[in-house]
Amino acid sequence: MSNQLDRFISVIVPVFNDSQRLTLCLEALEHQNYPKHLYEVIVVDNASEEDIKSVVIKFQQAKLSYENQPGSYAARNKGISIAKGEILAFTDSDCIPASDWIEKGVNSLLSTPNCGLVAGRINLFFQNPDKPTSVEIFDKIHNLRQKEMLKIFHFGATANVFTFKYVFDNVGLFDSTLKSSGDLDWGERVFAAGYEQVYADDACVEHPARHSFSQIRQKLKRLTGGKFDRMMSENSSPIKIAIDIVETFKPPFRSLYRAWNNEELRSFQHKQKIQFILLMLFARYVVISEKIRLYLGGISARG
Repeated sequence: MSNQLDRFISVIVPVFNDSQRLTLCLEALEHQNYPKHLYEVIVVDNASEEDIKSVVIKFQQAKLSYENQPGSYAARNKGISIAKGEILAFTDSDCIPASDWIEKGVNSLLSTPNCGLVAGRINLFFQNPDKPTSVEIFDKIHNLRQKEMLKIFHFGATANVFTFKYVFDNVGLFDSTLKSSGDLDWGERVFAAGYEQVYADDACVEHPARHSFSQIRQKLKRLTGGKFDRMMSENSSPIKIAIDIVETFKPPFRSLYRAWNNEELRSFQHKQKIQFILLMLFARYVVISEKIRLYLGGISARG
């Protein structure tokens, strides 16, 4: 850790009504193997109704800030504005970082020339590892696949990202008007500015897989709203909007076929595969209904 010892790190954690899981997150951040005098944890309360302060004050490394504007990216921007560190690390209140998370993330950042973004591994875990539900399996296969997202779309989910503060000075903050996909928007700007982006498999956080239909529905609505808001903010042409509408209603035969033959489902029985396909159809229904609502003037779900 010799190349880190003079580097102060600011870990930024936005939170909205998630005090129970925030406690687990802060416990993990309190017991990092990184020197305690060289990192701070900034918890940004995004106008929660729960008592977040009583959680934060239990932890020596943590301090509390507040952001009234709804949205996790507005909260992250508030954290950036008060951060003391030249290196910034981002995670979420429902994540449990490994004890060497800061060390490994910082090592990847410092060992990569011209690095603008390190995306760490996100392990989705099940409530009952021996009997995962079909919803949990669906979430694990479809969401938070950091390595693939970085390679294909040039971004990392802010559940596990490291960067330098000066990168925000150069490419701008997160778009605080977005309820979702703000990490995608920012990652694309980092890539366009010519910075290197790397995946760090050893900088790991644990994240609970969504285990209910309502949680999956909420996630899909939020992602759909984020993509919709981005498209509208870019003043997309009528042709691009028309393409989006056509893509939304296009029958998902190809994706269903790929899902049926997915390597991660090969050990499943036909009944389990059918449940998975039905979940895909449910997800399709949620996305279509949310798109219709947004095109009719609805407001995107909170991130």
